[in-house]
Amino acid sequence: MPLKIAIQGYEGCFHQIAAQNYFNENVEIIPCHSFSEVVKKTAENNVDAAVMAIENSIAGSILPNYNLLQRSKLYVTGEIFLNIRQHLMMLPGQTLEDIKEVHSHPMALLQCIDFLDRHINWRLVETEDTALSAKSLRTHNTRHVAAIAGDLAAKLFGLDIVAPNIQTEKKNYTRFLVLNRHENKQWEKAPNKASVYFQVRNLPGCLGKVLTCIGEDGINLSKLQSFPVPGGDWLYFFHTDMEFEKLDQLNHALECMKPLTEKLRVLGIYQKGKTV
Repeated sequence: MPLKIAIQGYEGCFHQIAAQNYFNENVEIIPCHSFSEVVKKTAENNVDAAVMAIENSIAGSILPNYNLLQRSKLYVTGEIFLNIRQHLMMLPGQTLEDIKEVHSHPMALLQCIDFLDRHINWRLVETEDTALSAKSLRTHNTRHVAAIAGDLAAKLFGLDIVAPNIQTEKKNYTRFLVLNRHENKQWEKAPNKASVYFQVRNLPGCLGKVLTCIGEDGINLSKLQSFPVPGGDWLYFFHTDMEFEKLDQLNHALECMKPLTEKLRVLGIYQKGKTV
């Protein structure tokens, strides 16, 4: 049986593209309306795993998702970096000259604004989702309207891509985490990355000492994200992503960090993700 993978969004969305690239095209996608629903379905054993966006190279961190991850009991077991490519698509047989309206999510429209500004007669219509915009064209057999979405949406809904890769910034990447109920302790390849959560003690220079523990073991701190502790009177917790060559480096750094931190928790040890 194919793996059931929970994602936020609709059939044909970028989360599905990420999931199929990480696992394979035969996975069964379980769409969810929100990221909290993704976490809930995974925690309650309704799916085998989840794929959740965590940050974008342009927009930055998706802060609510870090909070969801920290409050959950789920583990990070992998990651993948997806190059976000936006395409203009229509019903078969239509061309750019037929377009009167362009439908898509507001963020997608903004990402393609340089291309869209060259067509001042087109009316831009904001919608709930990129893939849902594409699906609506096929469902309602809508002519003279184009949608902006990923290439998977065009494939699934039988649409023609009339203008590919129309995003302004060609190097736009979203990082997705793979979430599971259990830790991954049988890696196909040697792990070289870890996500770790901790709070620092409210003492002068304590965070600096923690960072020294990490750096002295030759670990690359690729992510350091702070969050206020609710009701904590200006206390903060931190999410870190650490890249290393040998697991012993991570273990030694964690031992060094223990007396300097509170609620130290390894969210996952995994293989650094590929870019697709």
